[in-house]
Amino acid sequence: MAAMKYLITFSLLILATTLEAGGDATVRVGLYHASSLTRILLMMVGAAMLFCYGLTLNLAPVDWGRLIGAYVATFFLIAQIINLVAFRTPPSLPIIVGGLFILTGGAIITLWQR
Repeated sequence: MAAMKYLITFSLLILATTLEAGGDATVRVGLYHASSLTRILLMMVGAAMLFCYGLTLNLAPVDWGRLIGAYVATFFLIAQIINLVAFRTPPSLPIIVGGLFILTGGAIITLWQR
């Protein structure tokens, strides 16, 4: 039963972070790389994705404080992947080093037994 809870939580985290980072990227493309009608459509799609991220994240069946630790770490990873794929920008050394701190902090918050 516990394994199913973790699988559901992990799946929701991946979906929520993909929706948030993808929604942010969609809005960014609309702001800086689109004509007027396309800009409006991209902004609307981005807004819908951001709403769905909030809904999806809050469906996870775990303590909010621990969830946020895992979420921030997962968001960092997914956002860097989207940045690389969508904007062709690889992470710089400061982003990698800072990201290691984010991942470490997320692991501490999520896994440290109380």
